[in-house]
Amino acid sequence: MSSSSARGGQWTFLTNHARVLLWIARDPEVRLRDIAAGIGITERAVQIIVADLESAGYLTRTRVGRRNRYTIDASVALRHPSEADHPVGDLLAAFLHREDAPAPALAVPGAAAAP
Repeated sequence: MSSSSARGGQWTFLTNHARVLLWIARDPEVRLRDIAAGIGITERAVQIIVADLESAGYLTRTRVGRRNRYTIDASVALRHPSEADHPVGDLLAAFLHREDAPAPALAVPGAAAAP
């Protein structure tokens, strides 16, 4: 048996970073514990991923009362050199295009803020 067939269903196409970003795009006020439960990783892992995404400029965190609200900058390029000519907004759009998905809170530089 080859090593790839031995691992069978152990791999997926999206990283946990992409999954966390998609959860936040769907609900900008989502709690980290809810993301962790939905993805199947620890809350601490989600905290680390959110910190990574924030430090790389993909999202900003704003404190609203006792909760956080996240805003995604859809114009930031994907990190891998072979995808660097695509903004993260393209990835999000591919997964959030369904009519039943709420509109994500995406920040587009240069766009006027809604009143």
